[in-house]
Order: sequence, then C-alpha cells, then structure tokens
Amino acid sequence: MTLFPTGHATHPQWRMACGLVLAQLRAQMTLPGYARAPTLGLLYITDHYAGDARAILDHLQAELPDVPDWAGTVGVGVCASGAEYIDEPALSVMLCDLPVDQCRVFSGVAPLPSGGGFTPHTALIHADAQTPDVADLIAEMAQRTRTGYLFGGLASSRSQVVQFAASGHGNVPGQGAAGGVFSGGLSGVALGEGVALVSRVTQGAQPVAPEREVTAADGNVLLALDGEPALDVMLRDLRISLDEPRAALDVVRRTLVGLASPGEQGVHRSGNFGADVIVRHIIGVDPGRRGVAMADYPQVGQRAAFCQRNAQAARADLMRICAEIREELEPAEVTATTAAALAAPPDEASAPHPARRIRGALYVSCAGRGGAHFGGPSAELQIVRHALGDVPLVGFFAGGEIARHHLYGYTGVLTVFVGQDDTLN
Repeated sequence: MTLFPTGHATHPQWRMACGLVLAQLRAQMTLPGYARAPTLGLLYITDHYAGDARAILDHLQAELPDVPDWAGTVGVGVCASGAEYIDEPALSVMLCDLPVDQCRVFSGVAPLPSGGGFTPHTALIHADAQTPDVADLIAEMAQRTRTGYLFGGLASSRSQVVQFAASGHGNVPGQGAAGGVFSGGLSGVALGEGVALVSRVTQGAQPVAPEREVTAADGNVLLALDGEPALDVMLRDLRISLDEPRAALDVVRRTLVGLASPGEQGVHRSGNFGADVIVRHIIGVDPGRRGVAMADYPQVGQRAAFCQRNAQAARADLMRICAEIREELEPAEVTATTAAALAAPPDEASAPHPARRIRGALYVSCAGRGGAHFGGPSAELQIVRHALGDVPLVGFFAGGEIARHHLYGYTGVLTVFVGQDDTLN
C-alpha cells in the first residue's frame, strides 16, 4: 500500500504557494511508502486565487507532466491534514495513484460517455450552485453509477466560481480552449469498482423537536405536520410567540428544518439525525395559511423535524464517523505487531500506519461549519486528524455537500481511499 502525496500552502502570490506545495509533493514522492507515479491530481483553491485558476492549473501540469488527470474546484476555504485555510489565499493538492482504467474525468463540455466498457461504480462530484436544477443533475448522475453513491460538493466563492477537469496531459478531448477550467454545471471523476472507498456523512444540526410527517405542502411552503398547521407546530416546538416578534425572529433565524423521505433514516433513537436527513433554511412564514416557507420543496409523506446548529453535537458526530471508518478498515485477524499499531493513539504516530489502510482522504465540509463553529481555527480538521491519524487529506469548504444522491447543508462528507497491505494478516 502506498500513500498519496499531499501539499498545502498559503501565500499572497499563487506562484509562491505553488512552489511550496510542489516542494512538499516532490519530497514525499521520494519517500518509501508514498506513491511515485500518481495518475490523478486533486486541486482545491480558495476564492482569493479564483481569477488565477487557469494559470495555477497550467503551472502544476507543467511542473508535474507525468500526472495526466486533474480535478477540483474553488471554496471559501480549503482543507489539509489537521489544517484549514479560510479567508486567505491558499491551495491544497493531493496526488492519487489510482489505476488509469478505473478513472474517467468529465465535465459539462466533455461529459461522461455511456458504454465503452466502463461503468462508474462511484464518482467524485464538483458542481456550481447556480446551475439550474443542480439537485436533479446530481440525482441523475448518481443513477449512472452502479452503487448510486456520489461524494463531493458545490463550489463556494465570493468571486469567480471555477472547476478543474483536465485529462491526458492537458485537455479532456472536446473541451477546446477551456484548458481544464470551467464555470457552471457538473464535473469530477468517475471511479470504477477497482477504487476502494469508505465514505460517511456527519450532520451539523441537532433536532430540537420530535419528527413529524408532512401532511400538506404547497411549493416551498410547509403547510401541515401530522395534520396540524406547520406554523403552529413550529411556534410550540420552539416555545415562541408571534406576539413577541423580535424574540421569535431571533429564534427562527437559528432554526432549520431536517427532511427525510419515506424509507430513509431520519432521527435516531439517540436524538441525532441520520445520514439521509437533508437540512434546509427557514426563509419565512405564511401567517394566512399558517405555513412555514423553507429553502426546498417538501413533499407529502416526508418526515420533518425542526433543528438548530449545535457545535457540541457536530463534534461528537464527526468523531463518530471517524470511529466508524476506522472500525470498518481494521482487519478481523492481525499479527501482534499490527494489533499494537492499531491500538496506539493515532496522534502519537509521526506518519500514518499501513495497518489503518488509508491511502488518502477527501473532506468536504459546509462553509458554515469551519473556524469558530468547532471552537477555533482548524479545530474541525484537528478532530479528523486525531481520530484517523495524520493521513494524507485534502478538501474544501463548500456551498453544499454531496453524498449519495443527496445535496446536503451544514454537513461534512469524509471519504477515504482504501489500500491493501500484506502485513495486515
């Protein structure tokens, strides 16, 4: 098993940041246990560099000509192992050593072809939130994969929104002068069944009231829950009154709605949301119809629960998914040496241990979760590092997170690339 080289840096000048990243990547590629012939580069930049996206990709391709495929996007922040860069010029890169016949880079200009002997098993997706019907496009893309599982997120930027999708030492065939940098639509990497992954979703909001069935809705207005007017239910659940509008408004602004469809996992017995729940903003009320307007289109038969962002619950849930990933990857039978390595606290290791089988990780978190929400700068990524070890990691802070066929909000999607090692048994 080989690890994926990673590099990350911040600097006012993108060329200097790229130089620092390239130095890290090249140094790791000379070390035992790291991939020396990577085939896919994942590139994430903050929006400070959005105007230089084409130049950055061209520069990295020229400096790393043996890396044929590139994918990525822009975010208001980017992730690395134990570190996050928010509101500053930065980039984060990971070079993945994946079988070339198991990867297909695609974009809106060069879409994923049907047939040809390649059937996607999963796919890494980057998307522009301004694309019409983006949620439907994500669901359609999920249907084109064998597992129905996507992972990734919506680009987030206060300036230009860009995506990276380049293949074959340059452009994806058919993309013309785009040069591997795009705006709008979907792009990403379709992955075959030969690329082993483990992925989990962590929620950033906690229910503050019981889950109820949606019994009436009109467009984006939630009209009735369990047969009662939705506005009346919300006021009762939140213990507020329209007679005190200022106090009520403050509470409603902090409140969201979690939706789950029939047959999907809603609120656990523990009181936390399951992975199937999508969380949406409340955008207004309809006093005439006693309804609640939300940033989605609730359907009759879905289950809804009012919720609020909760930093303590978010930390606990992030630790939970990291523990689940570690448990799934740890072999049932191991040697005494491997057992000792697995039992050691991850943060005591100076480098990732092959017993954990993680070659690299991708973390996509909501732009509203970073920084102070977890208690301080880089706190969210420090939780991941403490739980998984100092594994290679990249990612970005998104305007919406993608997992399976869902488009989430206020969540984190953690995906690890899994390798095999003969020393495990």
